[in-house]
Amino acid sequence: MAAMRSRRLALLALVVVQFSTLISALPARAASALAAWALTEDGKLQLRTSRNASLQAFFQKASDGRGTRVWIDFPGELRFPRKLTGRGPVKEVRLGKPNPGSTRLVIEFRPGVNLDPSQLKLRGTAPDRWELAFKGLQTRDLVDMGEGDLTARTTAWRPPNRNVPNTAPVNPAGLPTVARNRYRVVIDPGHGGPDPGAVGIGGLRETDVVLDVSLQVAALLRARGVDVRMTRTSEIDVDLPPRVSLANRSGATALVSIHANALSMNRPDVNGIETFYFSDPRSGRLASYLQQQMMVVSPGTPDRGVRRGRFFVIRRSTMPSALVEMGFVTGKIDAPRLARADHRRRLSLALAAGILNYLKFEVR
Repeated sequence: MAAMRSRRLALLALVVVQFSTLISALPARAASALAAWALTEDGKLQLRTSRNASLQAFFQKASDGRGTRVWIDFPGELRFPRKLTGRGPVKEVRLGKPNPGSTRLVIEFRPGVNLDPSQLKLRGTAPDRWELAFKGLQTRDLVDMGEGDLTARTTAWRPPNRNVPNTAPVNPAGLPTVARNRYRVVIDPGHGGPDPGAVGIGGLRETDVVLDVSLQVAALLRARGVDVRMTRTSEIDVDLPPRVSLANRSGATALVSIHANALSMNRPDVNGIETFYFSDPRSGRLASYLQQQMMVVSPGTPDRGVRRGRFFVIRRSTMPSALVEMGFVTGKIDAPRLARADHRRRLSLALAAGILNYLKFEVR
């Protein structure tokens, strides 16, 4: 059994040598060579790494109550070990550091999933790109998951004008309709409790603005048949990892984290709305829908656009996610608006419309 296991472990590793250009390993404490990964709904693992990194890939058959596992070792040390819950035939994806100076990506399949290691070939498709197709894998219920920017594109996809209304609804009756009881959305009101977030003109607190808007967005979505989970519903302090953990465990279709921006009180001239996503193109599309609708209800404030960001909640979440900044509590244009209940209502309708448009036009 040990000999068979060794042979199977080596088999997949040799394929890497065949298809890649190798250089010596990175220094022991260098940053991880793994820059991005994705497991697609058609059963392909895609990777982006440092150029010409040396990878090793391994296979282990199901045993001792654990499913079949495939893992890949990368030079350079991972900073944050983590686990992501899979879907369909994938039980879990784990990222860790098996020893100092290295990174390991493990895909564990559910019991009963059988793969032929001779059909698993990790191919280097470019100096910094890799692909492994899980041939024979039943892909039913498998969904896209991953982290990081595989394409290195710096601009977000923007929704086609033919699909997206260019006006935000003025009341709930005007919100887009979607299939009821089909979607789940996580709403994350930023900050809370002893952490008020930014404090701006007239003592306007970010937490007060975002909780009010978030509760309204949740109610509007629920009225359209969307299952909504919130990371907080009152003025309590919730750390960032529990927010992400709640979202990742929920099997949500999308996550929207709601914030208000700030700068120095000496810079009331800085105003504007912006929306962030981490890397997934689906997240970029979600962010674009949200940004478009918020700008409709905020005439006169600058459009700071859709941008890539590394905020914890959108970087660590496993579903399409976006973080909105609804304006500056320190801005002479934005702050008076954010302090008004009627404007917060318009922002709530705009965000609900953006989320519903995303579900309607982008989620199949």
